[in-house]
Amino acid sequence: MPGSLLDPFIKYRLGFRPDTPDTVVKKEWLRRTKNVCKPCWELRYCPYGPVVEQFPPRIPTRQEAIQHNQFLKEQLAKKAYKGLRKKEFERQVKEFNPNNYPKKRSELEEERTCMIFGHLCPVFFVNEPFTETQQPRRISRNIPRGIMMRVARRDHNACQLCGRLLRDDEIEFDHIIPLSKGGSTEESNLRVACRDCNRGRGNEVGLELKK
Repeated sequence: MPGSLLDPFIKYRLGFRPDTPDTVVKKEWLRRTKNVCKPCWELRYCPYGPVVEQFPPRIPTRQEAIQHNQFLKEQLAKKAYKGLRKKEFERQVKEFNPNNYPKKRSELEEERTCMIFGHLCPVFFVNEPFTETQQPRRISRNIPRGIMMRVARRDHNACQLCGRLLRDDEIEFDHIIPLSKGGSTEESNLRVACRDCNRGRGNEVGLELKK
């Protein structure tokens, strides 16, 4: 299927051979994307720019494909194309089969599509290699003691959600961007929190200090 997650191009970018079973590719896709933090989600800004445009567009739905095919027919009838473009579009119209396209896109594809360009987001394919740093992100729930001490000193042992001063045995560490949404276990994504605030915050991204 053109543009689908299981195209040979996609498999290649994920490090698989074209004949790799689809089930294996999907399993690896889900493993990688679980820990990816798309900057556009939190910052509403894409740092990858033109790189996104080089990735394949998401697969069109059956209705979208039918509409596009009808558009090509109308343009060919108007003699809008010449030379190789004309031949290519004539071939596409002749070979068009609406059954090659899904009635609707999967939730997986929708979530992994660039909101601006409509292409599959490169972050979901290669994770770390396309970011500005080659240092892998810490995605474990385990927080090294050294990081705990630095975060506690930085936050003055006070809950960063309610402001209450905490004893050492009351301190918990909250992920500003939750692990489930791609957050990492780094100092910049951790803050001191009391038990009530940490457990009651839920799964939302949160930066503010409650008054």
